Amino acid sequence: MASKDASKTTASPISPSPSSDESRVETAAHFNAELEKRILGKADFWLVGFYSLVYIFRVIDSGNYSNAAIINLEHGTGIKKELNLSPSQWAWSLSIFSYSYMIFEPTNTILLKKFRPSIWMFVLIFSWGVCACCVGAAQDFKGLMCVRFAIGMAEAGFYPSVLYHMAFWYKPAEMPWRIALFYSLGQVSSALSGLLAYAISFMDGIGHLAGWRWLFILEGLPALVLAFVALFWLPDYPESAKMLTKEERAFATDRLSGIAAPSGKDNKHWDMDALKSMINTPTVYTFAIYWIAHGIGGFGIQYALPTVVYELGFTSTANSQLMNIPPYVACFIFLNTVGYMIHRKWIRPWTTAVAIRLSVEGTTIICYIILITVPNSVVKYLALIVATACAGSAYPVIWPERIRALEGTIAAGIGIGFTNAMAQFSGIVGPHVYSTVFGPTYRVSYVICLVFLIVAILAILASWVLVWRNDRRVAAAEDDREA
Repeated sequence: MASKDASKTTASPISPSPSSDESRVETAAHFNAELEKRILGKADFWLVGFYSLVYIFRVIDSGNYSNAAIINLEHGTGIKKELNLSPSQWAWSLSIFSYSYMIFEPTNTILLKKFRPSIWMFVLIFSWGVCACCVGAAQDFKGLMCVRFAIGMAEAGFYPSVLYHMAFWYKPAEMPWRIALFYSLGQVSSALSGLLAYAISFMDGIGHLAGWRWLFILEGLPALVLAFVALFWLPDYPESAKMLTKEERAFATDRLSGIAAPSGKDNKHWDMDALKSMINTPTVYTFAIYWIAHGIGGFGIQYALPTVVYELGFTSTANSQLMNIPPYVACFIFLNTVGYMIHRKWIRPWTTAVAIRLSVEGTTIICYIILITVPNSVVKYLALIVATACAGSAYPVIWPERIRALEGTIAAGIGIGFTNAMAQFSGIVGPHVYSTVFGPTYRVSYVICLVFLIVAILAILASWVLVWRNDRRVAAAEDDREA
């Protein structure tokens, strides 16, 4: 009996049992999970952490242009007075920013194919930092228009390029929470930008410069520093990232090989067939309609916020800025809660995206109805908090599925830039929809935005049907090949 037991014992290493095979598979899976976690942690530090920091300053920079209009008015050193700007000229200086966005967003993103992300991000961040500082040196309307257009041209490429860069590193299911965190920090910073402007207003007269000039100079300086951080340390692609070991680079590349993600390997080659295929894809246009409709109807709510805050009796600059914070904080909490739930796989990304979009657009519509029919200012303010949170959560939740519908490097680059450019209609149309002609109640403005939100609902439903049908076709083709 003892000899038999001994023979079994010595034979086991040579002829492993099924249980030992399973143990080795479990060990390999655990090893891969640990390796993947390590890689994603490094990617998160740069693609979520660093980009979020840059985005905070970008939003503060663009958001404070409106705040510059009221800085030091009582001292007679406001921007409109110093540059002799008429109401029409001021409106043009606001909208020219959106025009340059629309023109350069589609093309800016694809330049990541010509330049590595680290180089292209350096160009974008450094350029808008220089241009932001130059706003502080503007002497007349023409000079202001030139630097405003240049800032839009530089900033236009940043947000879509971040999404494009993420697509090289993450699977679609891994992106919602990361995009939500990145985007939501920008939402919060847009509220805090007013408080920063209020603090800088006390620098009026220092160095014989008006407070609004100091505002732009100080907001542009951080971008100059962050640009060099991007140039020397920002990782480009998984297969070439210096922050990864050789083993991690190989694994990071292989884990994305089974999906239609852009790749750094084909980054120098133009695929015209992929571009033509994208142009002929119906989802390009349904998503574009959604981005336009929600941009005008959803983000139009931000133009109503100052009026409602004023109706509450908060007329001082500091108190008004404090009352602007809660809606954006609500957006931050909502976005990150949904993103975390998707990240933990408690809810499905596309199903959730459609369900949230329908509920968000529906909730925003209800808020508009309240704004139209209810005279109570407190109720209006509460409705605005909900509507702002809903409006701000629209794009980040749907972005991963929008990217997934774009196959190949060229299609992803052009498609992301084109889609995001459509949102800029809100910056062009919004000021006209909320013209003072419709004030002080702005009921006509609310009705116009409500109609656009209905169009947004139809567009997202159409996009969902088209993506679902395409997924069915792809799955059927794979089954046929396996058969």
